[in-house]
Amino acid sequence: MTFLDEVKTAVTPRAALLIVGVLGLQLLFIASYVGALHSPKPTDVKVAVVAPGQLAGQLAAELGQLPGKPLSPRTLPDEGTARHQMLNRDIDAALIIDTRGTTDTLLVASGQGSTETSVVVSVFDQIEQRQRRGLRLDDVAPASPHDAHGLSSFYLVVGWCVGGYLCAGALAISAGARPANRGRATIRLLVTAVYAIVGGLLGAVITGPILSALPGSLFGLWGLGALTVFAVGAATLALQSVFGIVGIGAAILLIVVAGNPSAGGAVPIPLLPDFWRSIGPALPPGSATWVARSIAYFHGNAIAVRLIVLSAWAVGGTLLLLVMSSLRGKGGKGGRSGTAGDGRPPGGEPATTGPGTAHAPDGSDPGPSGA
Repeated sequence: MTFLDEVKTAVTPRAALLIVGVLGLQLLFIASYVGALHSPKPTDVKVAVVAPGQLAGQLAAELGQLPGKPLSPRTLPDEGTARHQMLNRDIDAALIIDTRGTTDTLLVASGQGSTETSVVVSVFDQIEQRQRRGLRLDDVAPASPHDAHGLSSFYLVVGWCVGGYLCAGALAISAGARPANRGRATIRLLVTAVYAIVGGLLGAVITGPILSALPGSLFGLWGLGALTVFAVGAATLALQSVFGIVGIGAAILLIVVAGNPSAGGAVPIPLLPDFWRSIGPALPPGSATWVARSIAYFHGNAIAVRLIVLSAWAVGGTLLLLVMSSLRGKGGKGGRSGTAGDGRPPGGEPATTGPGTAHAPDGSDPGPSGA
């Protein structure tokens, strides 16, 4: 046998196609992360101005006309309202004008990420210097001293998301990407749910009581973690039921390649380019990161919409998996038309992916051999 024959045997057309797909995923990973994070610029950061009379409107108008439109200003009647809206995450910062002195106060919230705070402070500091006025900072939602740059919530969510799609991937590798019937799909969902409950709790305990990286409700973070892990796991199971083992790559594309750089973790959402800023809130990492920060620093405010997004991923993935597995179960006793009950083509030998594991040639669960 020649070397070329050896290569053809070692690298099948299917393997070559998968390698090309992996290369594409790698390039998309680089393009997404570098494209989103290489040059953060503030765009429409929600800020408020508190000042007496017509001065507030004049200052807000000037802030709205800054080059590049870094700020989206509004006026508020008093400092108390500004603090309330910041804790409710309606605004990102507020400038309190002191007409009796030469030093104004800028309300910030470092719990939402030090990068955004630094950019907002820089913009207002330049404005105040041009007016020959001083600027005093007041952090209404300070990050924990053990939460460097306010990133612990993001890293916690990344860990939960990784656990979700790796759990689904492990089920695919061990027992086939496509469950043979609805019963097998239900078992996988139950396994994923148990894993999500355990993984959510342990992640919250490590980040909270053990490392003291995040304050806030342990039970709140636990619930968020369980929902996040299950949402990502169910979505990955659903993608595998549609695309086979390639569904793991599709999940990585959505969660890692698109979801992580748009999550508002390393770079807050107002500083991201338009594309990433628009998709971030609709993906699990972005929604979960927002909720984690709200639980830790903003008394759990403004989380309903993001929890609905996570729930939609969980429910949508569950329903799609059950529908696909039900259709597959109607194909025959083995769960796939054209195969015997043990996953082999008629008259053929069963395909294997490992010692003692029988799978159909497309990587699906043939039935009796695995869940």
